[in-house]
Amino acid sequence: MKKYILLLIPVVILQFSCNKNLDPKVVSSLTSVNAFLTESDAIAAVNAVYARLKGPSITDNYDYWTVRHFALTDIPTDIGNCSYGGDPGQLSLSKWNSANGLLAEDWRQIYKLIADANSAIYNISAMTTITAAQKAQFLAEAKFLRAVAYMDLTDAWGPVVLATEANLANPNYLSQAPVTSVAGIETLLISDLQNSINVLPVSYANNTIYPSNDPGRATKGAAMTLLGKLYLRQHQWQKSADMMQQVISAGTYQLFPSYQGLFLESNKWCSENIFSVLSDANVNGTELMNHFGPLVHPAIPNRWQYYAVTWSFYHSFAANDDRGGEFFPKYNGTDGLLHEEAPTPGATPPAGVLYMPNVATSKYADSTGSVNVYYDGHSVDILRYADVLLSRAEALNELNGPSAESIGLINQVRQRSHATPLVLGNYTQTSLRLAILQERGWEFFYEGKRRADLLRMGQYDVIVNAYLKSIGQTNTISLPKDQYFSYPLNQAQLNPNLSNAGREQ
Repeated sequence: MKKYILLLIPVVILQFSCNKNLDPKVVSSLTSVNAFLTESDAIAAVNAVYARLKGPSITDNYDYWTVRHFALTDIPTDIGNCSYGGDPGQLSLSKWNSANGLLAEDWRQIYKLIADANSAIYNISAMTTITAAQKAQFLAEAKFLRAVAYMDLTDAWGPVVLATEANLANPNYLSQAPVTSVAGIETLLISDLQNSINVLPVSYANNTIYPSNDPGRATKGAAMTLLGKLYLRQHQWQKSADMMQQVISAGTYQLFPSYQGLFLESNKWCSENIFSVLSDANVNGTELMNHFGPLVHPAIPNRWQYYAVTWSFYHSFAANDDRGGEFFPKYNGTDGLLHEEAPTPGATPPAGVLYMPNVATSKYADSTGSVNVYYDGHSVDILRYADVLLSRAEALNELNGPSAESIGLINQVRQRSHATPLVLGNYTQTSLRLAILQERGWEFFYEGKRRADLLRMGQYDVIVNAYLKSIGQTNTISLPKDQYFSYPLNQAQLNPNLSNAGREQ
């Protein structure tokens, strides 16, 4: 149908192009003079920054936090796996270089969000037609979103170009900027997040600026959680523990009753959500189910199993852990074959059987969702309450070793999934650190946290190289060289300050 519509358009234009009565009449145009005059203008600018978490794209919403970011955070670890070749195949074997297209795409989308945030901050700051409270609210939201983006950038690439609203007033803004150290960028983020904590509301119920309760907007709790995670990355254990305790003490959030129910497409927002990317299959759907859904599955047809998990990770769950049920390890496909795991590596399947190289997860591909349409309405949780509990447990362990409180925080998360509780006397500080790392893997697989967790706990090379060895691959991770990804080639060519010397695999 689209083909015929496109063919008809030029015919219509040619037929009536000489009819002056049909010439378009311009009733308004957006310029630097008439933009950012009203409250609606400011809200539209802020909403545009939120939209960048998902893309947006004209035809597809699978950029940044609604699919592609996982290629950098989970695929090059012991958890994620992609059996396709090319760019994701490189990352799946923990091999990459500056020409990797997924690196370039994630970089591009993150900087688009930063550019939109900077524009909103710069222009809203100069507005005189909104109240001081409105201006403070809009700026706090934009700065929070920019902080999310810079956290992701520095997790992936370390020192990067720091662009802020100040650049828009610089006549040489197109010059080749130097990179800023991670510590320098974190200084800005701490300041911005502290401002957001002081300004943003606990929720948007009965909010005077936004007339409806807007779930998904940045809140005080979201800013506190992100700042607590930044302190955790800095190994500022006491500051992180204190910030996470403030989130806990506020009583705003609680664990959702079931792990499986938390990720159902129908569960757009609940008491565990702190900050999420929300979608609706009929309005602004994503392609999460396309990328994560199993191949030729009878209940979830026409999906790609593009982002899956390793068999070793699938087998790491205890039998009583509900989180281990979030997968498709064995099923009769619509291709007439039984899809299952090979009994031994490299085994030849018998007739009627297909040995799967990895396991699809139902985390973003539940059979009760939009299974008969191309786009789906799954949400992606960037920050949720389970992360607060485990982050405080980690910080407390680093401060004083195992304690009743740290074990209790971990057990809150485990017991939600009916996993056996941990026992305090069984752990040292070192062994509990590793147990928390493993717990975070089970709890947050494909939630954009695994690589950062491994690096923060000093286990990236140890665990990933052990996984690669187990599947017959050569160890490739060497720290500190591989702490960060290569700068995208197209960006390094534009800005020589982005040097890949020592970063290339």
